[in-house]
Amino acid sequence: MEILMQVLIAVAVLGGLGLAFGLVLAAASKIFYVETDPRLDQLNECLPGANCGGCGYAGCGGYAEAVLNGEAPVGKCASGGNECAQAMAAIMGIKAEAVTRKVALVRCSGEKTYDKDGNQIKGAKVKANYEGFRDCLAASKVGGSGPLSCKFGCLGYGTCTKACKYGAIKVVNGVAKVDEDLCVGCMACAAVCPRQLIVPVEPNRNVVIACNSMAKGAVTTRSCTVGCIGCGLCKKICPNDAITVEKGLARIDYTKCDNCGLCATVCPKQLIKDSKVETLSDPAIKQPTNSPEVKV
Repeated sequence: MEILMQVLIAVAVLGGLGLAFGLVLAAASKIFYVETDPRLDQLNECLPGANCGGCGYAGCGGYAEAVLNGEAPVGKCASGGNECAQAMAAIMGIKAEAVTRKVALVRCSGEKTYDKDGNQIKGAKVKANYEGFRDCLAASKVGGSGPLSCKFGCLGYGTCTKACKYGAIKVVNGVAKVDEDLCVGCMACAAVCPRQLIVPVEPNRNVVIACNSMAKGAVTTRSCTVGCIGCGLCKKICPNDAITVEKGLARIDYTKCDNCGLCATVCPKQLIKDSKVETLSDPAIKQPTNSPEVKV
């Protein structure tokens, strides 16, 4: 009987303490309550919740709060696109400019192809076998800017594929490729590329110069069979003056380009891709096990 009484007293004491602490917490929540702007929840609902960081903030919540406080404009969410921008603008009572969808472009065409004996016949040339950590930044620090002869080309170890939350980028024959249908333009891949190869462009561009080499033509020729040598033939034939050659590299001004494709017809390296022109595929070739292909 005495033990039972002790147990009941202990339960009563604990119950009393719990009630007291509950009352204290309830009072504190009333005293220290901070009223939040209901628009914050509405802004968060407009955002996709991907937390990709493409807007420059740590996550969707951080971006929504910045918009609410007037520290960031609407329309910076690449994942949400124009629909998201217009919805956020309506909540904030402002007018937003239409947001043009962008996708990532990997400025490298150095896909490696090999003959049946394992000898490389096309693409960026490999000067050494890299057997370290499968990461582009790590590979770029080894052996004089990495295992490739081209110090501007895609290393192909898939750091960008790991950063993409949408499965829109994968490595094919040693070079990262973007699936435009899956890409939302968040550019998380660009943020981790140690060679700054990835840039945003409007999707469905017919004419693309996928190269980033700013080496002299002779150096580029020795390091890659498809690298831009800065010959200027594309610039000369362009009827809209949309192509310039800077530091040995041809670049397209898409505000002037009408996708006519003339530049692709004169490129001696067949570097300039024109999706409107069908090209003959290479014969079946095998990929040796020592090539830096990444499967994701």
